[in-house]
Amino acid sequence: MSRTILITGGGTGIGRAVAHHFADAGDDVFVTGRRPGPLEETAAGRRTVHPLVCDHTDPRALTALLAELPERIDVLVNNAGGNTDLDADGADDLAAYAQNFRANLDANLLSAALTTKALDGRLASGGAVVHIGSIAADQGAGSYGAAKAGLASWNVELSRTLGPRDITANVVSPGYVADTGFFRDKLTDERRDRLVAASAVGRPGAPDDIAGTVAFLASPAARHLTGQVLNVNGGTRTTR
Repeated sequence: MSRTILITGGGTGIGRAVAHHFADAGDDVFVTGRRPGPLEETAAGRRTVHPLVCDHTDPRALTALLAELPERIDVLVNNAGGNTDLDADGADDLAAYAQNFRANLDANLLSAALTTKALDGRLASGGAVVHIGSIAADQGAGSYGAAKAGLASWNVELSRTLGPRDITANVVSPGYVADTGFFRDKLTDERRDRLVAASAVGRPGAPDDIAGTVAFLASPAARHLTGQVLNVNGGTRTTR
């Protein structure tokens, strides 16, 4: 049976791969983001993918989005975000530091929290909430890493809140994933080589690697898996 999926930040990279994975499986997929162009590209050629413009850090925009969404959401994928420090203007005074720190918290933590809260009454029993985290939560990356660590911590409480309704909540934590716009074309060849060499498998991740893990967490096979962080990093950071 077809499900209804909402993917934030669905215009590029991981979000686009997740959208295509669910759409190709026959699900009805809504993708959101701030830029209509990339969203339209995600939807191109797939009639079950529906692009909607929304800034998920803005409560008013989220409230308006509700009018365009179905009354039932089976799977919510909080993918919107990214390291906003890569877009900073270079100012290093205290006011700029505060502004830049808040930007990462808004983009990566508050956006997920606000979206989940806005959709709370529409999340279906037997469904799933999946957040896209980052290896930076454990290895560090300034305010971006702090925001992703906060996302994982917040998800623990969310899983306890949603669990009695038979809704799971988990985080997928990627390592270095190629073929995305994450680094804004600022990744040097030397750093890329270091990131790949740090993995056990000797290759970067691909958006489809993350999409497959998201799909698993939203599948019947993962109904007893909640409150967890699944590391998908090719062995760059291992756990036990």
